[in-house]
This record gives sequence, C-alpha cells and structure tokens, in this order.
Amino acid sequence: MTKSELIARLAERYPQLVVKDADCAVNTILEAMLQALSVGQRIEIRGFGSFSVNSRPPRIGRNPKSGEKVMVPGKRAPHFKPGKELRERVDAMVGRPIKP
Repeated sequence: MTKSELIARLAERYPQLVVKDADCAVNTILEAMLQALSVGQRIEIRGFGSFSVNSRPPRIGRNPKSGEKVMVPGKRAPHFKPGKELRERVDAMVGRPIKP
C-alpha cells in the first residue's frame, strides 16, 4: 500500500473527510512520527508495532572493487518491530490469496 492509496482508503471509509483533509491527516501523523524518531524517541502503536532508532557504530569496511579498507561512519537507522496482534493476523493469512 502506498501513501496515496492509504489517503484514498481513509477518504473512502470516512465520507465526511475530503481527500484533502485525509491527506493532511496522514501527513500530520507521518510528520509527528518522523519528528519523534529524529530525536530518538520510541513510538508504540498498540496492536500494530513499535518504531525505534538503532545506532550502528562506525566500522571498517572494504571497497569491493579495489579491496581497499574504508572507514564507514556510524549511523542511526529506524527499526520496526511488529506487535503480537499484527504478527498473528498476518500469520492467519498464510495460504490465502493476496487481494490486490
């Protein structure tokens, strides 16, 4: 599902919302999540999962073309851990055809 599909489904499910309002709602939620993760906060959505930031320390890598050692700087990367309910619902769908 893409962001535009999510907006369309939200507007379809709630007829009182205009597509423009649904777009604003989705953008507001995503911006709040981005802001929280960028300052290192954890996000938990019960029944869905949690988002956190993992720190990766600097390391020595290798250039695959020349074999030369290269210093790879440390990074902070987002991490998603699905919740129990999401895992169970996805697992229950095993063997069923996926709807487009």
